[in-house]
Order: sequence, then C-alpha cells, then structure tokens
Amino acid sequence: MCAVWRTGMIDSLRAAFVVSVSRDETPLQAPQTWLGLMLIVCVSMSAGFFVSRGGARRSFWILGLGFLTAAVASLLASRFLKIDILFAPQALGAISSVVIVQLYRLWRIDSLLTDRLNKTSQNLIQATVAPARLSNALKLLQTVLPLDEAVVFQPNDLGELVPCAQLRATAGGALEAGRNSLWRVLVQLCDRALQTNEIALAPAGEIGSLETAAIPLSHEGRTVGVLLLRLRESFDQSDRRLLTAVGGQIARNVQREEARKKKLDGNLPAFVSARTSSYRLHAFDYLSGVMTEQKFGAQVLADASDAYALAYLDGTVAYMNPAMNAAAQIRPEEAENVDLFGLLDRFKSGVFDQPAIAVRRVLQSGQPYERELKFPEQNQTLELRISLASETSSANGNRNGSDQDSRPLCFSIRVRDVTRMKEFEQLKSDMISLMSHELRTPLTSINGFSELLAIDDKIPEESREFVQIIANESQRMSRMIDTFLSVTQLERSDKKEVVHIPVCLDEVARDAVTTMQSIAKRKRIRLVEQANGTIPPVAADKSLITQALIKLLDNAIRYSPERTTVTVSTALEAETVRVIVEDRGYGVPAESIDRIWEKFYRVTRDGQEKDEESTGLGLAFIKEVIEQHGGSVTVDSEVGRGSRFSFALPRL
Repeated sequence: MCAVWRTGMIDSLRAAFVVSVSRDETPLQAPQTWLGLMLIVCVSMSAGFFVSRGGARRSFWILGLGFLTAAVASLLASRFLKIDILFAPQALGAISSVVIVQLYRLWRIDSLLTDRLNKTSQNLIQATVAPARLSNALKLLQTVLPLDEAVVFQPNDLGELVPCAQLRATAGGALEAGRNSLWRVLVQLCDRALQTNEIALAPAGEIGSLETAAIPLSHEGRTVGVLLLRLRESFDQSDRRLLTAVGGQIARNVQREEARKKKLDGNLPAFVSARTSSYRLHAFDYLSGVMTEQKFGAQVLADASDAYALAYLDGTVAYMNPAMNAAAQIRPEEAENVDLFGLLDRFKSGVFDQPAIAVRRVLQSGQPYERELKFPEQNQTLELRISLASETSSANGNRNGSDQDSRPLCFSIRVRDVTRMKEFEQLKSDMISLMSHELRTPLTSINGFSELLAIDDKIPEESREFVQIIANESQRMSRMIDTFLSVTQLERSDKKEVVHIPVCLDEVARDAVTTMQSIAKRKRIRLVEQANGTIPPVAADKSLITQALIKLLDNAIRYSPERTTVTVSTALEAETVRVIVEDRGYGVPAESIDRIWEKFYRVTRDGQEKDEESTGLGLAFIKEVIEQHGGSVTVDSEVGRGSRFSFALPRL
C-alpha cells in the first residue's frame, strides 16, 4: 500500500477526503515520506491486530468509528491547518490488512477442520467395512424378498450410474454392464428413480420377464445412488417401508465408501476450492451416518445377566455383550465375523428352525418375535426375543405417532436363561396339583358324609344344623380350591392351553346371561342384556372370557338387593371392544377400589362382616384372564348406588 501511495495511483481517492485549495492559497502540506510510511504501517497493523484478537464482527464497530473519525479529521485538517494526514492510503492499508488477517484466520480454521475430519473419518473407517456392508445388505434383502438379482448403482464423476455391488440368486445369466441391451434399459429406470427421488417400478413383461424396482438411496436429504431389484414375484406395497429403511442404511454404506476413498486436501480452504468442499461434504455425510447409527439405541450393559445383541438393517451385528457370547458359544475373536443370521443360527431348535422367517415377520409387522427354546441335551431352556427398534414421530414431540409413521432402525436380540425359573414353576405346579388332590379327597368324603347325615331323621335338629354347616363349608372350600387352581394356571408362563380365535362379545354376553338367568330369578333380580350388533370380533379364548363374564354377573347378583336390575352391555371404542356389567347394589367403598383385584381380598361393608361365601379369588381370576388377552379391567362404584365393572379387549 505504501508503494501504491508513492506512485500516485490513489491520488483521485486521496482528493476525496481533503478540502481543495485555490491557486492563491497555501498548498496542502503532506508528511515526510518516512513519517507517512510509518503512519500507514501503524494504522494497518492496528486494524489487523484488532481483527486477529477480537474477530471481524466485534472489531467492526471500532474500525468503523475510527474510519469516520479519521475521515472527519482529514477534512478538518486540510481545511483549517492545510495539512494532508494521508487518510486515503491509511484507510486502504487498514482495509487490506483486515482482509488479509481475516483470510488467514479462515484458512487456519479451515485447515484445522480439515485435519480433524481426516483423522476422525480415517479412524472410524476400515478398508473392508463398506464393501462388506453392501454385500450383507443385499444378502438380507435376498433372504426376505423373492429376489433374482440386486445391484447397487452409484454415480461416477461424470454423473453416470455404475454398479458398486451386485448379488445374483442363481448362478448364470447375470447381466453384463455395457454389453447388454436389457442392462441399458435397467439403467434408464434407475436414472428415473434418481431424478424423481421415488421408487420406480416396471411390471413383468415391460423390462424382461421379471418385475423390476429401482429404489433411490437417500440419507439426510442427499441421494447417493440407486438400488435395483429384479423380483420373481409382484412387488408387495407392504415392503415399501422396509425397502426405504434398508435403502437408507445402504446409502450410509455408500457414503462410508466415498469417505474412505477420498481424503481431504488441506492445501486450499473449502471456500475457494470446489474439490476440497466436495470431499468435505463426503466426510460430513459419513459422520452423519455414523451419528445416525449410534443413536439407534444405547449399548447393552456389559455386565447384564441377560444376553443382548444389536444388529443393523444390513445384517451387521453392532454389539454383543459377554452374556450373548456365552449363550451363543461365540469366542471373542469370532464375534467380529458373525452376522445376524449367523448369530440366530446358534439358537436353532425344534420351534425355531428357520431364523429368516422370524426376521421377515419382525420386519413386516414391526411386532416382536418371542419363543421359548428348549435344549434337552444341555437341560436348558432359553427365552428368545427379536424386536425392531423404530424411530417414531414421538421423538420429535408428537406422542400420537402411529406405527405407519415409524422408521425401523435396528434389530434387538435378547436371550434369557429361564431354566431355573421353569424348574421352579414346574415344582410349584406339581406341589399345587398334589395339594389340591390331597385336599379334594378328604373334602369329598366330608361333603358326602355330611349330606348323608343331614338327611338322617334320627339326628337331633340341633346336630342337623351343625352337619349342614359342615356341608356348606366343605363346598365353599372346594369352590375356593377350584378358583385358586384356575388363577394359578393362568399365571403360569406356558399358556399353551389358551387358543385365540375370533369371538363376538355379544354372543359371549348372551351365553353368560342365559347361564345366570335362573340364579338371578331366584334372588328376584332382573338380568338384562343390551346387545350391540355392530361391534367387531376380538381374538380370545371364548371359554375363558365367558367364565370371566359369568363371575362378574355372579358378583353383581350376589351384592345387589332384590327387585333391582343388572345390565350387561357391549360398546365399541377406538381400538377395543368393552363389556360392561352394571348393577344397583351396595357398591364398593373408596378405600377398597384399588384392592378388589387382589387375590383373597374381600370387601367389608359398613356394619357388616366380610362375606364368608366369597373366596376373594373371583376378581383376581377375571383380571388375569383379561390381561392375558392384552386387555384391561376398570371399575366405577359409589356406595349405596351400585357398581359398574367393565373389561376391554383389542378388536380385530
């Protein structure tokens, strides 16, 4: 800037900040050359110092105020003192210094960011990870879809689609890139999917004898390639969500491969180099993919007693805790080479002989797959659970997200050793069966002999009353044993005797009312059914649901005064069907509402003793039955005005 000033290149600009003098006035005096150079250098260095220390934004006000002050001072000095303070070269020097310092700061930040991106990406990327992941993803699709061939395309530097991974279901007949007319037509279909960013379909007969689907591979709004699938069967629209999710995983794998191949060049900053900017974009895409995968779920605690494993949608096992290694009998050095199906194959048994079917069911329905696996040779029983972790709209604060809006993230596999628990349950069951048998035998004798004694005319009236009490109490104990065994049987984890079939609850209500009508008439209670012919069926065990409803009606009749009405009705709710039993009986006190579903709990009404006829197991039985069917029970009651018991079951 000093040289520019001395050569006179900025004289026109310099004249704009001084007051012109007439010919007869004293000309403006300029500082000596050495002094002018020192002023320009000092002002330039000061401006650069402010920017380097405080940044351009914070220094803007100081430099702007200094610029205005110096401009005014230049005009005043030239007008009254006839002195040129060299404002123009000083201002240009300051501006040049600010620009140079700011560019230097940006270059340093850019270089640091480039180095860190290089280190981070290179530390996370392994040379063989991305290609192996692409192959695993295609194998997973081949397992769950009727694939004949699958190809992953990626645009090259010229924008042309080239294959980067390919899988053929059967040997022979594979397409040859560039030499097959069918191949070129398939590439055109992929180009269309890439341009529209939507799945492109070609039915069988349009392009060859197979149905073809081209799925764009997108992650974080950027499409990085296309997945071409040639199907032996028609494309199932229910697989669209699955393909979109797996396509996102493959897109992350493609970005990982791009980041592995391209290393950032730190010689030129990104804001002046398109090449550096492009490479940095690849690195950011890769890191974004890593962050996406890492938020799929927290790692299972290493010291958990249960065996846990996480697997991505490309079939790669992300994590296994030591308990899983032990349960699957996998050595630590083998764990890195085990994929999803390799892990599940370790648990094959009679009821779990095709892991691919279980995985497909989980992917399509989103519901967990649970089985008990028995291994008699090891005297071991394992509980296997395969579930799909999904990201729903509730993650963004919307709690009303549906399953259709969820996006599958990864598989979660849990294996629990339940051998000892099953042994305890079997021991408990055997003991209960033994005790019930040992109790039934004397009770049968007591009840039979007491009935014989009760009809004997030779027994005095007072003794006959005692004999009748013995008979009644033995019958009550027999009923208690029956109900207790029913509740215990329901609480067992192996509920194989329960068969879920479509059941109309109106029919169940009608059968229960018919069964209890005679009992209601004996107590002079009107039993009314209010059917709703429009309700859909539910999946349930009709016998168990009928027993539960009969017990509700029995309670309503027992605790209702004569000449009152007990009503049974059904109602359709959002996702459930509700059965309601309403009476005008004594009601349940508020302090007992939360405890009436407990086993052996009996309600005490004011001024009365507990009902000795009640076993305290009826409502516990009802609750077990309904919850076993995935439903819920509720009660609303007011003392002296009646009760409203109901249960709801999921509709079909």
